[in-house]
Amino acid sequence: MLKRLLHSAPRDRWEAIGDRFAHVVGKDGVIRRKEELLTYECDGLASYRQRPALVVLPRSTEEVAAIVRLCQELELPWVARGAGTGLSGGALPVEDGVLLVTARMKQILATDLDNQRAVVQPGVINNWVTQAVSGAGFYYAPDPSSQIVCTIGGNVAENSGGVHCLKYGVTTNHVLGLKVVTATGEILDLGGSVPDMPGYDLTGLFVGSEGTLGVATEITLRILKTPESICVLLADFTSIEAAGAAVAAIVGAGIVPAGMEMMDNLSINAVEDVVGSGCYPRDAGALLLVELDGLELEVAANVERVAGLCRDNGARGIQTAYDAEMRQKLWKGRKAAFAAAGHLSPDYFVQDGVIPRTQLVSVLREIEALSDRYGYRIANVFHAGDGNLHPLILYDNSVEGALETVEELGGEILKLCVRAGGSISGEHGIGADKNCFMPDMFSPIDIATMLAVRQAFDPKGLANPGKLFPTPRTCGEAAIARKNKLSEASVAAVEVDLF
Repeated sequence: MLKRLLHSAPRDRWEAIGDRFAHVVGKDGVIRRKEELLTYECDGLASYRQRPALVVLPRSTEEVAAIVRLCQELELPWVARGAGTGLSGGALPVEDGVLLVTARMKQILATDLDNQRAVVQPGVINNWVTQAVSGAGFYYAPDPSSQIVCTIGGNVAENSGGVHCLKYGVTTNHVLGLKVVTATGEILDLGGSVPDMPGYDLTGLFVGSEGTLGVATEITLRILKTPESICVLLADFTSIEAAGAAVAAIVGAGIVPAGMEMMDNLSINAVEDVVGSGCYPRDAGALLLVELDGLELEVAANVERVAGLCRDNGARGIQTAYDAEMRQKLWKGRKAAFAAAGHLSPDYFVQDGVIPRTQLVSVLREIEALSDRYGYRIANVFHAGDGNLHPLILYDNSVEGALETVEELGGEILKLCVRAGGSISGEHGIGADKNCFMPDMFSPIDIATMLAVRQAFDPKGLANPGKLFPTPRTCGEAAIARKNKLSEASVAAVEVDLF
C-alpha cells in the first residue's frame, strides 16, 4: 500500500509518509498543513526560503534514530533544526524533504557542580543552562547574541561563539561529550564526562559539522565558576581607526579581556533608536565594550590599564560598570544590534568573516570602499578582540536584483577576509549561504578529504544536503538554482528517482 502511495499523487504520497512518522512521534509530532509549514521555511537568514514537505518533532534519542532510519529507508533528504536562529541558511529546508525539529527535546537532564558539568537535550535554550546553575555560582560561557532564544543543539551544529569567545572560546571548547544519532540512524556516544578521552576526537569533529553527520541528542557541557569580579568598560572614539588601534594596544599589552566588542556610528545610532539606553554617544565614530573578569585585584588593575590604553589611542570618554544591572545596560545595545539593524532598512544581509586583529583597520577601510562602490550602507558590529567581523549590509529586498547584488557584495567581503589571512566564518557557519566560497579558503584536496569524512557518516548524502560544501560549484550556479527554486536535494531526487 505504502509503495503505491509513494508513486502516486504528491499529496497522497506525503500523507502516507506523514503517517509513518506519526507512528514514531505521535500525530501531534508531525506537522503537515501548508500554512503551519510556513513557520519553518527559513532560518535567521530569511533571504532564502524553502517550505519543507513535513516537519517531525521527536522527544527522545530513540525517536530521532527512528526518524532518521525511516528517512534512510524512503531515501528522503532531511535537515535538523533547533530554534531557527542560524544566520547562514544551515537549517534551510530542502525541497521534498523532512525537517527534524528538536524543540520538544528541552530537558536539562543532569547537573554536576562538583565536576563542573551539565547534561542537556538539544532543544535547551542557551541561557537556560546559566539560569540553572547561577544560584550555585556557576555559568555557561558561550553566549551568542541570540542566547535567550537559540538552542544548545544549534550551537553545537554551528560551533557558535559570542561576546565571551575571546577569552573562553567557542562551543567546542565547552563540549565534553555527545550522544548522537548518525546520518544512518545509529546511536553513538562520543567523548565523555572528562576533558581528555583516548582515540580520535570525534566530539571535535561533530561540533561544527552543521548537521551533515547526524544530530546531537544529549550534550555534556562544561560549566565555569562565576568570576570573583567583573567590570565592563565602554570607551568611545572619533573613528574606527582609533578604536582599532586601542584593540591592538590592549592585546599587545598581554591583557585578555573576557570580551571586546566594537560598533561603528551607524550601529550606535541604530541601537540607541531601539534600546534608548543613553549609554552610547551618538556622535562617536566607534565605541569599544571591554569586559574584564577574574580576581578582584586583577580586574581593578586591568581596568586602569585598559582605560589608559584607550585614552592613549584617542578615547574621548570612558564609562565603567561593576554592578550587574549597569553591566547589563552597557551590553544591552550590543546584544540588540542585529535586531536594531531592521529599523535602518527593510532588509539586511549579515556576513561573518574573521581577520587577524592586525588587519582590522585596513580591512574595515576596504569594506567602506566596497560599500561606496556597490552603493549599499554597511553597519559594522563585531568581536574586535578576535577579529570576527559581522558587517550588516542594508538593502530593500523588494527592489528587483537587490538581493543578488548584496550577495555579490557579501562575497567580496568574505574574499577580502581570506586575502587578509582570515576565514569565511567565525561562528555563523557555512550553511547554504557561504558554501560556494569554500574553494577560496580550501584546496580541492582539503575539500575532498572533508567530503570523504561526510561520506563515511552519510553514504546516501541525505543529511542536510546542499550545505557546507560547494554544490553547485559556483555562486552564479547557486543563484540560478535559488531563483528557479531548485536545490541539490531536488536534483538528487530526480537523479536517483526517490519516488
